[in-house]
Amino acid sequence: MTTRHLRVAAVGLGALALVASACSDKKETTTSSGGPKTLTAVPGFDPATNTIKLGVITPLSGPIAAIGLPLTAGNDVWFKRVNAAGGIAGKYKVELVKEDSVYNPQTAVQKYNALKGSVVAFAQILGTPSVNAVAPTLKADNILAAPASLDAEWVGNPNLLPIGGPYQIQMVNAVSYFVTEGGGTGKKLCHMGQNDVYGQAGVEGVDFAAKELSLTITKKETYASTKGGEAAAQVQSLKDAGCEAVFLTSTPTDTAGILGLAAKSSYSPKWIGQSPSWIGALAASPLKDYFAANFLVASEGTEWGDTSVPGMKAMLDDVAKFAPEQKPDYYFGFGYNQARAMAAVLEKAVALGDLSHAGMIKATEQVGTLKFDGLSGDYPFGAPKDRKPPRATTLFKVDLAKPVGLGVLKRDFTSPAAEKFQFKTS
Repeated sequence: MTTRHLRVAAVGLGALALVASACSDKKETTTSSGGPKTLTAVPGFDPATNTIKLGVITPLSGPIAAIGLPLTAGNDVWFKRVNAAGGIAGKYKVELVKEDSVYNPQTAVQKYNALKGSVVAFAQILGTPSVNAVAPTLKADNILAAPASLDAEWVGNPNLLPIGGPYQIQMVNAVSYFVTEGGGTGKKLCHMGQNDVYGQAGVEGVDFAAKELSLTITKKETYASTKGGEAAAQVQSLKDAGCEAVFLTSTPTDTAGILGLAAKSSYSPKWIGQSPSWIGALAASPLKDYFAANFLVASEGTEWGDTSVPGMKAMLDDVAKFAPEQKPDYYFGFGYNQARAMAAVLEKAVALGDLSHAGMIKATEQVGTLKFDGLSGDYPFGAPKDRKPPRATTLFKVDLAKPVGLGVLKRDFTSPAAEKFQFKTS
C-alpha cells in the first residue's frame, strides 16, 4: 500500500504565513477532499517540528527479544520509507519511542503508563498477555495501539489496530487442512500450548475446527511460558496418548525445548505450530532435520524472497535501501505490515485534522481497507462491527534451503470452518 501524500494548503501572503508560524502552535494541511484542516499540538505531536511520536512496547531483551527486535526493525523500515518521502501527508515525520517489556505484562503496563502522555498512539505492543494487561487502560485513556499479536479478541476492540488472520483462524485452517489435504484423516489429534491467553487462543481454534468437522481432540496439554524445555511430562503424555498430530501454540524458545524433548524420546508426530512458534534460527539448530521431517507452520502471506508477490518485492527494496544489514527474518515482515497499517490511520487522522487520541480512534473507523499487497491478507477495517479479518492461512513446511527455513506448502488456504468462525464485537 502506497502512502498517500496530501498537499500543503496555500496560506496566502508570505509575510502573513511567517507571522502565523511564529505566533501559533497550529499547522494547516489539506485533506484528500480539498478542505483545509488545522492540526494542533496534542500528546505526541509537536507542530513546531512537525513530528509525530508513536510508542513501541516490545521485548528488547530476554528470550522473546528474538521476536521483538526484528519485528521492531520492520516498524522502523516502513517509517523510514514514509519519512524519506516527506512523512505522513508528505509533511509530518514519524519517530518511534521504544521501551522494553521483557515480555512481562506488568512491565508492559508500567511502560505504557510512562509513554501514554507523550505519544499519538502505540505502533506496537507485543504479546497477547501484554496486550490483555494494557487493554483496560487503553480503553480508559481512549488511546489506539497496534497489537503484535493475533488473538481474535482484538477484532472487536475499538482501541486496537489488529492486522492478519487471528490465531484462532490459523488453527481452524491448520486442523482443516491436515484432515482434508494433509493426510490426517482418522489420525489422533492433540494440542499443546502455553497456559495463558495465548495458549487459549490456539485451543479455541482447534476446538472450533473439531466441532465443525466432527472430530475428537484426543489430548490437550499446557506448559508455562518460556518453560517448554521442562515439559517432559507433557510430551510423554502426548506420546502415551498416541497423538499423531499435535497443534502447537508456542514461541520459538519453547518450540525448540518441546520438540527437543520429543526427539530425545523418539516421538515424531506431525507438529503444526501457530505463526509465532517458528524462528529462522531453528533451521540451523541441531534439531533442523527433525523440524524438516515433522514440523509445519500456520501463518500468512508467502515465503521470504518470493518477488512474484508485489508486497515482498517492495519490502525487499525497502530493506536494501533503509536497512541493508537486515537479514531475512520471519518477524520482520509482520512489523513492516503493522507499521503500514498505522501509517494509513495517521494519514486519515491528518486528513480529518485531528491527531489527538480520540482523533486516531475516529480515523480507524474511516480508514477503509488496509492493504498489504500479498504479504498479509487485506483487512476491511472500520468500527469493530464492520471489521472483516482475513480468513486465509498459508501452511509452510520447513525447508532448510530457504532464507528463513520455510517454504510454502499451501498458500491462502481458507476452510469452510474458518468462514463460519464468528468474531466478538463491542
